[in-house]
Amino acid sequence: MTENYTRFERARLIGARALQISQGAPPLIETEKTKSIDIAEEELDKDVIPLAVRRKRPGEGLES
Repeated sequence: MTENYTRFERARLIGARALQISQGAPPLIETEKTKSIDIAEEELDKDVIPLAVRRKRPGEGLES
């Protein structure tokens, strides 16, 4: 994994990708796993998940 995610970001990414897979999106890796959540977790570990985390820095978005 190239980026350090918080446990909350990791859970959100895996959950969102698992939902996509369960609704018919093709897996991006070759795997023996059949559960969408397991596939999504493996995709995240291999850094091929097509989702990103956007973090705001302190003070961003405060327009005066």
